[in-house]
Amino acid sequence: MSQFQLLKTRRFLPLFITQFLGAFNDNVYKNALVILIIFQGSSLYGIDTNIIVTLSAGIFILPYFLFSATAGQLADCYEKSQLIRRVKILEIVIMSLAIIAFYYQNILMLIVLLFLMGTQSTLFGPLKYSILPQHLATEELTAANGLISMGTFLAILLGTILGGILISLTNGALIIGCLVIILAILGFVSSRYIPTAVSTEKIKINWNIATETVKIMRYALEDRSVFIAIIAISWFWFIGATYLSQVPAYSKYILGSNNEVVTLLLTMFSVGIGLGSMLCARLSNGRIELGLVPVGAIGIIIFSIDIYFSSLHFIALSLPEAQMNAIQFLDIAGSWRVLLDLVLIGLFGGFYIVPLNAMVQKRSHPNRRARVIAANNILNALFMVISALSTVAVLQIGFTIADIFLSLGILTVIISAILFKWLK
Repeated sequence: MSQFQLLKTRRFLPLFITQFLGAFNDNVYKNALVILIIFQGSSLYGIDTNIIVTLSAGIFILPYFLFSATAGQLADCYEKSQLIRRVKILEIVIMSLAIIAFYYQNILMLIVLLFLMGTQSTLFGPLKYSILPQHLATEELTAANGLISMGTFLAILLGTILGGILISLTNGALIIGCLVIILAILGFVSSRYIPTAVSTEKIKINWNIATETVKIMRYALEDRSVFIAIIAISWFWFIGATYLSQVPAYSKYILGSNNEVVTLLLTMFSVGIGLGSMLCARLSNGRIELGLVPVGAIGIIIFSIDIYFSSLHFIALSLPEAQMNAIQFLDIAGSWRVLLDLVLIGLFGGFYIVPLNAMVQKRSHPNRRARVIAANNILNALFMVISALSTVAVLQIGFTIADIFLSLGILTVIISAILFKWLK
C-alpha cells in the first residue's frame, strides 16, 4: 500500500488529523503568547519579559517530566480511542478559558493554561504512537510514522507563523482565542472516528510520579536496541530544538535579515523534514529500514558542518541590521547554499527519525508499549531542555550561532559512533 493510501483509511486518517490539529493548536497558542509577552513590553511581578518567554517554554515542557509516567500507564490500561477523546475534551475546556485570557491579555492566566496545554499534550503522546501498531500492519508502520513526522513539523511551522500574524492584528488576541477553541473542537470531532484499540492487560495505576518514572525507564531498558533507539530519537530532538530556536537569531545576526527570511528558513527546514519522512517511507518499501538511520546521521553531519562554512562566506547587503527582506536575500548567491543546507539537514533528519520511531513501536512489549513511549517522551523533553541550557551557555562564552551549528555536526559524529555501535 502506498503511504498516501493510509490517508484514505479510517485506521489512520482520523488519528493523523487529530494529531495535526493538536500540534497546530499548540504552536498557534505558544507563538501568540510569546509575541504578546514581548510586545506588551511589561514585566510580570517584576520579572523581565525575556525571562518570562524562556520560562514559558520550560512551563510547556514541564508536564512531560511530571505526568508522562501516568500517561503511559493510562494508555496501557484503558481503551485508547476513548482516552484520546477525553484528552481532546480537556483541550476544549482549556481553550475555552484561553478566550477569556486572550481577551483580557492576562499573561499569568495564559501561562497557567500553557502548562495545562503541555499536560494534555503529555497525555496524548503515548496514545498516538502506541495505537499505531494496533491498527496497522508492521509493513505500514514506517509509512505512518513518516506521515505523522511530516504532519507534525508542518503543523509546528504553520502554527508558529499564523500565531505570530494573527496576534499582531487589531483584536488579534480575541481572534486567537476563538481560533484555538475552534481547532480544539475540530480535533475532538476527528477523534470520534478513531477506531477502538482495546488494552491487552489491565494494570494497577501507580500515581507516585517518581517511582513510576523509574519503573518505565526500566521497561525502556529491557530491550537494549529499543533504549538505544530512544536515545537516538532524543538526540534528533536536541538537534531539531536547537535549529528551530536559533534560526531567528541566525537570520538577524549572521544573515542580516528580517522576519520574512526567518519564515523562509524555518519553512525550508520543515519542508526538508517532511520530504525526508515521505522519502524514507518510500525507500523502506514496507520494512522498518534501520539502514537509513546512519544515512540520515551522515547527512545531518555533512550539512550542519556545511552551513557553518556557508555562513562564513555569506556576504549580506549593506543595509541596517536585520533589514534585508526575502527577495533581497534570495538575490545573494550564497543564500541558496544556506537554504539547501537547511533543506538537506531536515531531509536527512527525516531519514534518521522515522525508522527509529517505527522500531520503538514494533519492538516494545505490547503490554508496556505506551509506557516505553512515555519514557521516550521524558527523554525527548530532557534533551530539549539540555539543548536550551547548553545553547545559552555556549553563547555566553562567545560562540556564534554558526559555531553552534558546526558543533551539532561534530557532536552528531560522536553520538552516532557510540549509538550505532550498540544499536542492532
